[in-house]
Amino acid sequence: MAVATRVDPKSYFAPHEWAPLARRSRWTGLALLAHAWIVIGLAMAAAVAAPGWWKLIAIPLAIVVIGGRQLGVAILMHDAAHAALHPNLKVNDWVGNHLTTGGLIDYRNYHLAHHKYAQQAEDPDLVLSAPFPITPTSLRRKILRDLTGQTYWKQRWSSLAKRIANRKPGEPLWPMLKDAAYARRRFLTGMAVTVAVTAPFGYWWVWPVLWLVPQATWLPMITRLRNIAEHACVAKDEPDPLRHARTTRANWLERAVIAPYFVNYHCEHHMFMHVPCYNLPRAHRLLKAKGVMDGMLTAPGYVSVLRTASAKAAAPHPAIAAA
Repeated sequence: MAVATRVDPKSYFAPHEWAPLARRSRWTGLALLAHAWIVIGLAMAAAVAAPGWWKLIAIPLAIVVIGGRQLGVAILMHDAAHAALHPNLKVNDWVGNHLTTGGLIDYRNYHLAHHKYAQQAEDPDLVLSAPFPITPTSLRRKILRDLTGQTYWKQRWSSLAKRIANRKPGEPLWPMLKDAAYARRRFLTGMAVTVAVTAPFGYWWVWPVLWLVPQATWLPMITRLRNIAEHACVAKDEPDPLRHARTTRANWLERAVIAPYFVNYHCEHHMFMHVPCYNLPRAHRLLKAKGVMDGMLTAPGYVSVLRTASAKAAAPHPAIAAA
């Protein structure tokens, strides 16, 4: 099996430069996670408090902000998978399992295989980048499926629906529903608690509108954009470890709604995968000062990456091709 070439930090950093980059703070990761949940809560509160027709503006804005922070919570779980959220591994894993999206151990096993075989044939995430470039029409279709909830349904619920639809005559339905409920217990618990707290005050709609809608629409779209920015159009079996992933420059608005918590520094993350996310900007600046940036895979912005990823020409119409 082809293992991706790794980077030795000593090749780029003196010991006094590397030590602060590798250091895990006892509070910064936890503060970022608190920030994510506070922003979600404030966005919900603002949408609920908006008077009259102002809700027509406040609710869509809240959906965008909340979806971005839902991705942020997942990104911080990703840091926990690298044991980078907290220096105490027990605290790191407990927080990663219980205060983020959950499923830390299974995700860690999967994700570390992605780092081990980045852009090699054995990379489990290669399927996400392999189709690119695609045509602009194909990209628009994918984004439309994301924003209309089709991607969410396919990823989260379609397998259960197929199992129910294809069950054998006389096969009981309850065990299937019980297994599905257990697998989705975090989702169902969050729904039950939120509705129980808000419904007595007339805000029963908070969970479906301000949690489920962002999760089913904005989150899948920006997750797709993040995946495209990170690895699309990177060559399979790429030997250069500075080009296994792409760093994308992000402005303040992109950081707020599609690229939270330094996720855009993905080349640096693959080069030094145990560096906490909040230290990646410093690593970026040091590498730039040392002239390393010219050899790294970077992009000036997300629009630029999308143009590159959707640069494939459409196939000619059969009648034209036959002419």
